[in-house]
Amino acid sequence: MKRISILLSTFLAIGLFASAQIAPDKYYVQFTDKDNSPYSLGNPLEYLSQRSVDRRTTFNIPIDMKDIPVNPQYLQGVKDAGASIINPTKWLNGVTIYTTDPFVVAAIEALPYVQSIAKSPVKPGSTEVEKTFFANESYGVAPASGTTMKSVSEYDYGPSYSQISMLKGDQMHELGYTGKGIIIGVLDAGFTNTDELPVFDSLWDNGQILGTRDFVDGGEITFNKHFHGTMVLSTMGGNYPGEIVGTAPDAYYYLLRTEDGSSELIIEEYNWVSGAEYADSLGADVLNTSLGYSDFPDDPSQNHTYEDMDGNTTPITIGADIAASRGMIVVNSAGNSGSSAWYYITAPADGDSVFTIGAVNSQGVPASFTSHGPTYDGRIKPNVSAQGEGAYVARPDGTFIYGNGTSFSSPITAGMMACLWQANTDMSNMDLINAVQASGSRAENPDSTIGYGIPDFMAAHNILTVIENDDEIVFTRVKLFPNPFTSNFVLNVSSEVNAGARMIIVDMTGRTVFENDYLISQGMNSIRVTALDNIPAGIYFLRLKSGSSVITTKLIRQ
Repeated sequence: MKRISILLSTFLAIGLFASAQIAPDKYYVQFTDKDNSPYSLGNPLEYLSQRSVDRRTTFNIPIDMKDIPVNPQYLQGVKDAGASIINPTKWLNGVTIYTTDPFVVAAIEALPYVQSIAKSPVKPGSTEVEKTFFANESYGVAPASGTTMKSVSEYDYGPSYSQISMLKGDQMHELGYTGKGIIIGVLDAGFTNTDELPVFDSLWDNGQILGTRDFVDGGEITFNKHFHGTMVLSTMGGNYPGEIVGTAPDAYYYLLRTEDGSSELIIEEYNWVSGAEYADSLGADVLNTSLGYSDFPDDPSQNHTYEDMDGNTTPITIGADIAASRGMIVVNSAGNSGSSAWYYITAPADGDSVFTIGAVNSQGVPASFTSHGPTYDGRIKPNVSAQGEGAYVARPDGTFIYGNGTSFSSPITAGMMACLWQANTDMSNMDLINAVQASGSRAENPDSTIGYGIPDFMAAHNILTVIENDDEIVFTRVKLFPNPFTSNFVLNVSSEVNAGARMIIVDMTGRTVFENDYLISQGMNSIRVTALDNIPAGIYFLRLKSGSSVITTKLIRQ
């Protein structure tokens, strides 16, 4: 299982956020601590839903101080000073506020529990700007009736068949894995007409829209702010036979507006963190974010640099990694800057625990616009890629169109992650991500354009059926070399006891290609495995099982 790492130094340096610009008359207030809070680690149901607590229990995730809400006394003190509260963020331990009065700002700065406060200067003449992330997206003409491939599944995918079948999503659907029971939080700029479009009828009729919230303007969402989230949602939850079927038509959804379509300022990163916290508290399993941040045309002083894409710098990336550490699968667009001067992925796609999705066309060729990795610190990004060029989406006027952008490859993949989790509920978020990466078309040789390649979710499902959780620790250390191998390899394994063990090697479809029994002695053992000349080159999984103790590791035959 991949370790979710969030550098302690990041949080010790949280005050760096204070130097970030926010928005005209909007400030980010950083608090010093969570002392004297009325909330406690021992009573999490005061601030987390039962489902959220259950997720932590299932995957042995401790409830910690980041789960504790911002001290309400601190928030009240800020309000008493004369400011309006926008969004608290417990993970960052701060709050965004609004005030036009500099004396209020001074009063807040003087509060003993305020570490710092930051504001963006008003940009003269600033009006609505073109969103950098959205600007590189484009749309084409929908096909004439009867000109596209139809699925043999019970679902009539229509033109959306290409984007689903590429990931073997139609085969997952045929097995009954359609996202049922999984909650997806969709964080976006708005969901125009989502409440009345026929493509979403089944979501509303079946009670699959669990709720909405607006972190830009407050309250619940009004369905007239921006169309982007409407198109994004259609690739996951849409169901209009003969036109489009989303990758997770039976999942539950929370619709969360964190992006302000009328401006481009770093406050939207803080909005996102608050939105992700909210989704976590409600028990969401998967987050999809078809957004990314690099430059801010409304105030270039807020611009990020490529050096900031190190997984530990921007507010939204730190928040996204915390979200993953709570057990959620955080799926994010790589960005649409591949043909622009920026070129690289955008935050929070640089997060080490963020599942970043690039874009290809229907033939699997990388889209020219898809943002590239690696991260500034050299990690592979994107993680995998899906169809984002020529993706079939619903428009807010009720028609359908081909869209181009990682905004669509991300939710297409997020929906499939929901299906995979439905099929493997005992596996953690990182178990699923690792299996999907291992199933990718470039898993043996990932690159900085499409990452581990185009995933095969049926293969990922087969991989996960091989993995079992350890109930009894027998094996304490394992090393396999050489890997990749040509004709034989050595497995070094340390055991706490003398035990018999069975080694099984399976291919990407789950088919056993090698099986043998071994006697494992207490201490370090070296097992040389031969007679593998007849298996073809490719990716395999080795499982060593003794009683209820199992280790699984990836193996590559050259």
